[in-house]
Amino acid sequence: MMAKEKLFQVGIKALITNDEGKILVLDSGDWHLKHQKRHWDIPGGRIQEGHSALHTLRREVEEEIGIKKIVKSKFFTAIISNFADIPVDGYKVGLLLMIYKVQVPKNSKVVLSDEHAGYEWVSASEAAKRLTYKYPPEFTNLLKNG
Repeated sequence: MMAKEKLFQVGIKALITNDEGKILVLDSGDWHLKHQKRHWDIPGGRIQEGHSALHTLRREVEEEIGIKKIVKSKFFTAIISNFADIPVDGYKVGLLLMIYKVQVPKNSKVVLSDEHAGYEWVSASEAAKRLTYKYPPEFTNLLKNG
């Protein structure tokens, strides 16, 4: 008998850095505390049927932080989120995150949506610490080490 394979949704994430090499992290706020504890995250969301990864990346950056233009985006890594059992239509699914390094125009102003309670620009090592709740060591170690 074959083992049951896990179902996954695909999320697209933007690892945004500024000219000083700092990374944008977002405070999740309290809106979803039923399923998770309050945590830090990076902009992004799940890919929708018929949409490309780049379309999703642009849409989520605009929706979550109000920046309409992405100057550059480059695939960085793909990981399985620490959020292992997300309830979807009666099933528990995993979350595969495709992370892109993203540059936005200089002097872009961050305007948060209601999904987040705050943001900070932090060093890579600080971002690695703050993102450990949602992201596994394969990702946070990449942040710390370059």
